[in-house]
Amino acid sequence: MPRVTVHRRAHFNSAHRLYRKDWSDEKNAEIFGKCSNPNFHGHNYELVVSLTGEIDKETGYVFDLGKLKKIIKEEVEEPFDHKNLNIEVEEFKNLNPTAENISVVIYHKLRRIIPSHLDIEITLYETPRNFVTYSGK
Repeated sequence: MPRVTVHRRAHFNSAHRLYRKDWSDEKNAEIFGKCSNPNFHGHNYELVVSLTGEIDKETGYVFDLGKLKKIIKEEVEEPFDHKNLNIEVEEFKNLNPTAENISVVIYHKLRRIIPSHLDIEITLYETPRNFVTYSGK
């Protein structure tokens, strides 16, 4: 049976600050630059969730994209949209909310729900030119 990848695009706006609590303000500024602004900064994140698997013989789907839309809304958009990730999102209380870490957190939130026979890949655009991809490896 052929393996096919389906994609669902989503969007959320969040603020964050890149910094390490155990570093001085000077070192944080040196490493993270303006992204370490103590007053935070924001992004209009674009998220692409890709699921790969065999086409179901009965439905013709790899996965129902309507269900995927609902899962993304509940697991990502509602908890992250218009939030300060450092302050309001539990996963980032002690984890630097870089695009890399955000994509890994999203992956694990979805992996709990998406059937295990499907491969998941997360692509997260922090800006139109800066993006990361994570597939659990």
